[in-house]
Order: sequence, then structure tokens, then C-alpha cells
Amino acid sequence: MKYRNAILIVLLVIIADQLLKFYIKTHFVNGDDVKILGSWFRLHFIENEGMAYGMKLSESVAGKLLLSSFRLIAVVFGFYLLHRLVSKNYGKGVIICGSLILAGAMGNLLDSIFYGLIFTDSPYSCFSGNYDSLRNMMQNHSQVGVAHLTKMGQGYGKFLQGKVVDMLYFPLLETRLPNWIPFMGGKNFVFFEPVFNIADAAISVGVLTLVFFQKRLIHKPMAANTITQPAEPNPGIADSR
Repeated sequence: MKYRNAILIVLLVIIADQLLKFYIKTHFVNGDDVKILGSWFRLHFIENEGMAYGMKLSESVAGKLLLSSFRLIAVVFGFYLLHRLVSKNYGKGVIICGSLILAGAMGNLLDSIFYGLIFTDSPYSCFSGNYDSLRNMMQNHSQVGVAHLTKMGQGYGKFLQGKVVDMLYFPLLETRLPNWIPFMGGKNFVFFEPVFNIADAAISVGVLTLVFFQKRLIHKPMAANTITQPAEPNPGIADSR
């Protein structure tokens, strides 16, 4: 697989991720929930200052800067590693998984670098609502609390302090647990509860594919121009005749 094809995968994932984030950021109030396919697939706008699926390293600005800096270093190293995988002729599956992981890291890094500089804030708002469809939301939506693009450097944050936009929500099962279950009995249970984005999904697909199919995908690379030569006859045998 050629390096430019791997970069194309990275670019396509980043473009899809950023287009959806731009749309959500500039059309949704923080906390808006819109049904797309029944109740099990929704667009639910939230922002987080941490890692994938809303996890956080720290509540402090220092923690945010540390995480963003680590993500930046990881992306730079990721491009180098992806190039090495291609140059060493690793299999297509490994390179595709590496491209997905790199694209996901890059997608969330862009939020951290630029969103605080170019967007106004989207604080969690009492104007958010629950809607049965995107059309219903656009017809009945309050523009109070919806963020908009602004001049570079006049946004809600500083360099490397932008918040990551999440919106994909798949509550496949919502129920109340039986009272006999220890510790959790009587409480509401949602599966799958995390809200994430396309970048998070790309990272998860890449990592899980490598974990579950590593024996099939990861193998010693073969040289591109390796040709099996027929064995030469033993000259000693020929002479003996």
C-alpha cells in the first residue's frame, strides 16, 4: 500500500470529522438532543476538555495543556510511524488501522488547537432541548447559546485550550436495573452511554481491529523485490558422475 493512499484515508476521516463538528458547533445549543434513527441513534451535543469519550486527565488548565501537547507529539510521531510501516511493506490492514488511529488523533487535536481561537463559547444552556428530528429542531430552535465563528484569537480560549466537540450518541438500551443487583439495583442503566465523535470512532476501530486480528494483520514484512531462486545443483554430485 502506498503512503499517499494512507494519507488519503487520514484526510478523508479528518474532513468528515471536522465537517460534522463545524455543523454541530454552529447549529446546536450545548445539550441539544436530536433523534436521527428512533431513540437509539441521536445527535447529542456536548463538549469535553479531555480525551476520547469525554474522559479527562485533569480539570486544570495545566492538565489540558499537557494532554494537548502529548496529543501533538503523538500525531507527529504517528506520521513518522505510518511512513515506516509503508516503507517496510507491512500489510494493507495494518496500514489502514494505523491511518485510522492517526486520523482520529489528528481530528481531536485540531479541536484543541483551533476551536478556542475561532469559536465563541457553547456553555451548557437551559435553552437546549430534545427534538424528534433535525427539521423539528431547526423550526423550533432558539439561537441563544449557539456558537459562531469569530476572528482568529477572539474565541473562548487560547492556543491548545480548545474543547473537543462530541455528538454521536447510541443509547441502545435504557432500563431500570432490578433491586436485587448489588450497588446498582434500582438505578437507571444506559447501554451504550458515552457520547463521541468520528475521530473517537476511527481510533477505536483501528485499535480494536489490531487487538482482535493482530495474528492475521501483523506479520513480518516481505521485501518488495524478493524472488525465490531455484536451488543450484551441488557441483560435487555432478563431478562424481
